[in-house]
Amino acid sequence: MGDEQRLPYDELIRASRDSYDDGSDFTVAVEEEFAVLDPVTHDLVDRFEELQAAAKGTPLEEHLVGELIASEVEVRTGRCGTWADGSARLAERRAQLVDLADSLGIVLAATGTHPWASWKDQRIIDTPHYRRNDELLRYVVWRNNTFGLHVHVGIAGADRAVRTFSKLRNFLPELLALSASSPFVEDVDSGLHSARTEIFTRMFPRCGVPDPFGSWQAWEDYVRFLYETGSITEHTQIWWSVRPHLAYPTIETRICDGQPTLEEAQALAAYIYALTCRIARALDDGEPLPDHPHRLIEENFWRAIRYGLSGELIDLDTGNVLPARARLEQLADWIAPVADELGVTLVVPDQNAAERQQARLAEGATLREIYAEQVIERVRA
Repeated sequence: MGDEQRLPYDELIRASRDSYDDGSDFTVAVEEEFAVLDPVTHDLVDRFEELQAAAKGTPLEEHLVGELIASEVEVRTGRCGTWADGSARLAERRAQLVDLADSLGIVLAATGTHPWASWKDQRIIDTPHYRRNDELLRYVVWRNNTFGLHVHVGIAGADRAVRTFSKLRNFLPELLALSASSPFVEDVDSGLHSARTEIFTRMFPRCGVPDPFGSWQAWEDYVRFLYETGSITEHTQIWWSVRPHLAYPTIETRICDGQPTLEEAQALAAYIYALTCRIARALDDGEPLPDHPHRLIEENFWRAIRYGLSGELIDLDTGNVLPARARLEQLADWIAPVADELGVTLVVPDQNAAERQQARLAEGATLREIYAEQVIERVRA
């Protein structure tokens, strides 16, 4: 999450537990990462600092942050009390950022990878947080030229939050399949629907699918172990695809590729939000939810990376193999009562961003032509 106040870890953990116990249910915040591009060539360009400077004194200033490389920018909605507010804020932040970029002669895109840029050409931004990660991870962090969408959902109660996070891990592959947008990387068709996931999740430590935790104490013991053994120096070095956040009383889902269009971003964030809330309600009602072993979730995880919505996923409760869309629709039926209560519309698209780009490649379009079609256009009055 960038440069937060660095507290001694015991104080951080204590404050985090208190914030969950005093927290509000079902708030939402969304973070989107965008590629910063030349308007003609659509190459990555190192102009984050210009965007940051131009945002000063504007409503966007406090919501615009750096994200590792100077050719990337992140915008955050901030905490919203309802999904309606969150969806509107997501649109507002995108529009503000695109207008700002346009004023500087910059364009933006939000697929999970850039189709042809070389990681060797990217510059890591000069902040204490990213300098530490550069020193710690070296080649691993250099290769991470990726763009994602993260969703924070407020869950009240420390034990309840940890249990919700533990159950949500079962559904990470479904969310990845829904979000896949990165078939192209390093100037090739990777053959994957989410090359981003292979670059980030398979390289970083403490990343991907976590183990389940039955209580806050179990989670706290693990975090303390990492600090006490020198495995981490700050809590954001737990890079799992879903995690209880230690600075905010939220469950943060981090598995998803960036979304090229606003409508795709809104639909994906809505699905994640409603799913997280549905799991919390199931726990409240005593509805049995499994803790599937890591090895089984990994089978679906690979299927989502390789085939996205075009492939098949395993219903781990029954062992049945289903088309990925059917699995997402099945899950949507389970989520629906809580989604309706929260005013969330659940959408499983006919074609996600990875499928759209692959279809264009099959028609004979070049990677550059396809990427140009994903570039976010300014909405002019």
